[in-house]
Amino acid sequence: MEMPVPSAKVLADKARIVKRLRKVLPRDAVIDDPAETRAYECDALSAYRCAPLAVVLPRTTEEVAACLKLLHELRVPVVPRGAGTSLAGGSMPSADAVVLGLARMNRVLEIDTENRFIRVEAGRTNLSVTGAIEGQGWFYAPDPSSQLACAIAGNIGMNSGGAHCLKYGVTTNNLMGVTLVTMQGEVVTIGGPWCDAGGLDLLGVICGSEGQLGVVTEATLRILRQPEGARPVLIGFGSNEVAGACVADIIRAGILPVAIEFMDRPCIEATEAFCHAGYPDCEALLIVECEGSEAEIAEQLGLIRQIATRHDPVEFREAQSPDEAKRIWLGRKSAFGAMGQKGDYMCLDGTIPVSALPEVLRRISEISRAFGLEVGNVFHAGDGNMHPLILYNANEPGQQELCERMGAEILKLCVEAGGCLTGEHGVGLEKRDLMEVQFAPEDLEAQMRVKDVFDPAWLLNAAKVFPLRVSAARRGG
Repeated sequence: MEMPVPSAKVLADKARIVKRLRKVLPRDAVIDDPAETRAYECDALSAYRCAPLAVVLPRTTEEVAACLKLLHELRVPVVPRGAGTSLAGGSMPSADAVVLGLARMNRVLEIDTENRFIRVEAGRTNLSVTGAIEGQGWFYAPDPSSQLACAIAGNIGMNSGGAHCLKYGVTTNNLMGVTLVTMQGEVVTIGGPWCDAGGLDLLGVICGSEGQLGVVTEATLRILRQPEGARPVLIGFGSNEVAGACVADIIRAGILPVAIEFMDRPCIEATEAFCHAGYPDCEALLIVECEGSEAEIAEQLGLIRQIATRHDPVEFREAQSPDEAKRIWLGRKSAFGAMGQKGDYMCLDGTIPVSALPEVLRRISEISRAFGLEVGNVFHAGDGNMHPLILYNANEPGQQELCERMGAEILKLCVEAGGCLTGEHGVGLEKRDLMEVQFAPEDLEAQMRVKDVFDPAWLLNAAKVFPLRVSAARRGG
């Protein structure tokens, strides 16, 4: 994958840059030892690595502002980093860049259950947000699979979702306000703990901007009352296409479960070997969860059973206890780790209309056969957010390149089906050169003009999102 050529001047001035950084930050907040910066050379897209010029780990918004103001003055590129769980290379640095990590900024700043919000520093992990309020009967809805590790900063950058986003929405639907530091070091407050403000929707622009426009240091998040109850069912099917058709019929019927998750045979077999969840022998399965009162759950699950029966399920298993509910979810929550036991894989992220699921699943199987690489499908079926896992051997020459070409074909298929290149992982490095598949030149130009306003020098995460050929002039290359 092509990377921009590092600035020779910045590399030559490393010692001076580090010395200046230590004047505006505590000494332990600046890392320049190559042995230590290696920990920041990649994110979860670990096939690509590049050690940064240096790493800074501020503890306050004021320290972030002082750091960015200095680096803007020195014209040094900056790569914001939350927890480094990006699957699209969103926080991978370049050799002339300083990584600005938010891991030390993890405090809860305010909890207001009366007005239903929590304010946290952006380095706080997703799951620990709910952990701070669940004892009072509240929760934070977006739940990416990496929620134990991923940071709110990255969730905002990529507009992350999760299994329960079908009912509760993704990050943008649960984000009320941010504190943003621009590349020039200006601290800006956008939104807050109130209903939508008038004027330009700048909060909507920031959420999903992948660190292109500024560094989010604080976030005000909407919190919700924990539901009265919840119950999942597991439904097995004879083919991927039939399972996809069942999903489409559930949504078409106007039923809104809290989650509809999909797994196919390769994933089912991998998770059974890994954690023994007790899944049936079938080609594909759905996990559908409904919540509310006992009467509400019973009514929804009754309708879902009627719809599933029309598709001749191999099995329809309703959880009868909290322990059975945990076992139904166990395999799904273990799927990504379980697939790693089978070998190397690339995790894609494309979104399609739910009605297109049967056809897209069929065509993914055809692409898999054509390229000779196995695909495991595990994804958020309720909103069409697909995560095909392409298995390959990273130690065999040419396999990674083959895998990437196959991934590009699947993502092009998503766009062709009326969807888009990403649902929650972002564009980053991975899909950067596919942006022209989805967007016309004038669309990309409009997006880049927004970056021009926030970051005229194109110093923030500049090698991401936009094709290098398209953005070269703005980056000075």
